[in-house]
Amino acid sequence: MDALRPSSSHRLALHLRGLDARPLNPTGIADGRRSPRLLLLVFAASLFLVVLTAGALAVVTGDNVTAATLDSAVNADRSLVQDVVQTDLSPSDLTFAGPSPARVTQVQQALAALVGDNSGLLRIKVHAPDGTILFSDDPSLRGQHFPVDDALADALEGNTGKELTSTEPGEEAQDLRSTGASQVLEEYLPIVVDGQVPAVFEVYRDAAPLMAMVTRAQVAVLAIMLTSALALAALLWLIFRAAQILLDRQTQALVEATHRDALTDLLNHGAIVARLTDLLGEARSGGGAVGLALVDIDNFRLLNEAHGHPAGDVALTEVAAILRQELSEASEVGRYGPDEFLAVAPPACVHDLAPAVERMRARLVDLSLQFGASERLPVTVSVGICEFPDDGEAATELLSQATVALVEAKAGGGDAVRHAERRDPEFRTSQRSSFDILQGLVIAVDTKDRYTKRHSEDVARYALFLAECLDLDDETRRTLRIAGLLHDVGKIGIPDSILRKPAALTDEEYGIVKQHVTLGDAIVRDLPNLGAVRSGIRGHHERWDGRGYVDGLAGEGIPLVARILAVGDAFSAMTTTRPYRKALSIEEALRRLQDAADSQLDPRLVTAFVQGIETAPHPPLPGLVDPSRPLPRLLSREVA
Repeated sequence: MDALRPSSSHRLALHLRGLDARPLNPTGIADGRRSPRLLLLVFAASLFLVVLTAGALAVVTGDNVTAATLDSAVNADRSLVQDVVQTDLSPSDLTFAGPSPARVTQVQQALAALVGDNSGLLRIKVHAPDGTILFSDDPSLRGQHFPVDDALADALEGNTGKELTSTEPGEEAQDLRSTGASQVLEEYLPIVVDGQVPAVFEVYRDAAPLMAMVTRAQVAVLAIMLTSALALAALLWLIFRAAQILLDRQTQALVEATHRDALTDLLNHGAIVARLTDLLGEARSGGGAVGLALVDIDNFRLLNEAHGHPAGDVALTEVAAILRQELSEASEVGRYGPDEFLAVAPPACVHDLAPAVERMRARLVDLSLQFGASERLPVTVSVGICEFPDDGEAATELLSQATVALVEAKAGGGDAVRHAERRDPEFRTSQRSSFDILQGLVIAVDTKDRYTKRHSEDVARYALFLAECLDLDDETRRTLRIAGLLHDVGKIGIPDSILRKPAALTDEEYGIVKQHVTLGDAIVRDLPNLGAVRSGIRGHHERWDGRGYVDGLAGEGIPLVARILAVGDAFSAMTTTRPYRKALSIEEALRRLQDAADSQLDPRLVTAFVQGIETAPHPPLPGLVDPSRPLPRLLSREVA
């Protein structure tokens, strides 16, 4: 990623985008809670439909019960009439002049007895087809003529009829009201003889008991419906309440999802910046400091290019998990960019931010990734740290400071931590002045690739140690030190995509890497008093068996400085973690050095180096020297 990294100002602009873009929830409401009004409206509408349905069913059921009750009464009265016709009447009785007075009296007494014995019957009249009353339980009605109305006419055609009426003013109504009946069921029951209707029974029945039965049935049906409606309402309430809770949870999850990065489950860019703004506001009102750490995964773009985006996703999730575990619970962490994380520490734990970052880096040393047939790949990070209020007051200012510090950490080769306004004064001095050319070359190597600078320092240490083991003179030792620091200076011209590729190089890429030897020789060619140093730079990749590069020298034909550097170079390369593999143990590296004796390396030098490492009281083992120590400033004096 470093080869195409934007300039500091462009990176800063990218970092500061979206500072005020607080994520909205799915409804577009910033505070995020879903209103329950819609569900309440649906519940009220459902309850209204239930009550309306219950009422309609009660009415329909009441009408049906009324009709069934009245039909039952009419059927019962029809049976009574049939009994009367069969026992007390004869065909000759069904004309007005037919029966004798005694016979009339006998029939009317039978009708009166029927009315008196049957509870609910109020009046019985027997009509001739012209409407004349032939018989009645009330003797005074015999012979009266009533107009043939629609009901009587329909009965004369053989149809049973009924009519539920209230008692009305009139002579007969007054007589019926005297019985206490408020409602009367008037029935028309035809007498059919040989297919003809010679007479029609008109029966009056007290409808109050019938309607009381209907009312009771309606009340019972309504009670059942209301009970069912209440039960359904309770069930709907529980269902809608459960639905509301579920919707609230889903809404909360959706709102939370808008604040989270899908891959790492950390806060996303907008959410972590919003949280930073909130903490700064709290710190301003309540006092205290707020810490920021901008964490960038080194060589992330190259990892994606070499092994695909799934490999980059693995690196992101691993770093995110370790960072979250090492930060205090009160600290916030979010994915700030494609390969960057922002950690924000509130006043209560601001002093633990830098130690947490160091703990994370220490754990990353033990982390290695492997994809397919690749070597075990290391994962390192660069970090820029700043603090409110010392390094800035506003969120934009603090993020700017953290970004500048991160750029400096990346410029040093990565795998480093830089604090805002706490840069190495030696480094700043070297940038401001050109006190000598050699020091500038060392700084250039450091700026190009932090690994190359560390590796060069280690090679210089190992070369000096081997010179001590061989008891070489001081001039040779000074030459070895300079040559060790500058032996890879030619890598300044190697593209980052090749120099830091986290995978095996192709033949073409390896050919480009090999050019760093001649390029390094060309860089120092015109400097004075550096002939021996040039021989070391040009020849440190020659092999004892003559199969090295660039001149194909062999054995003693290779300058001693170059042969010594080759031993130190091989040992440093094996014991240093690179973007494409993890470091080997010291024991394994020494064993491989011995295996390379007589083929790649001078066997005498290998033996001296291995014995020195194994027996010296303080051998220069890997990692014992702080790689961030000030750059050597006496190189030019030693050459001079």
